[in-house]
Amino acid sequence: MSTKTVIATSGAPAAIGPYSQATKANGFLFTSGQIALDPATMQVVSGGIAEQTTRVLENLKAVLEEAGTSFGNVLKTLVFLKDMNDFAGMNEVYARYFAPEGVTPPARSTVEVARLPKDVLVEIELVALV
Repeated sequence: MSTKTVIATSGAPAAIGPYSQATKANGFLFTSGQIALDPATMQVVSGGIAEQTTRVLENLKAVLEEAGTSFGNVLKTLVFLKDMNDFAGMNEVYARYFAPEGVTPPARSTVEVARLPKDVLVEIELVALV
């Protein structure tokens, strides 16, 4: 039986409920969904889908690094969009993090949802190897 380890970093917004930023076990990392909160202020960043996606991915990057892994080891992502019309803008930023030249991107699902925490435009969670 593997031990579950909680991952927490000040580089991403602190958990504000009964959940962890991420947990790892058996060589896998499972993150909670990240939204566009600035970890220093705990406020939603200003701007549109590009700015919010960038903040979300920077938050996830901090969690990955705290766990000792990186975007290159991500196996699966789940993207929640408030409006599927924002897909292209999200995807442009997403590609810079997950699919730079020569890197195989992870599997992904993207869904439109009725509402997200703090009325943000995007939330992303992931599973990675550690």
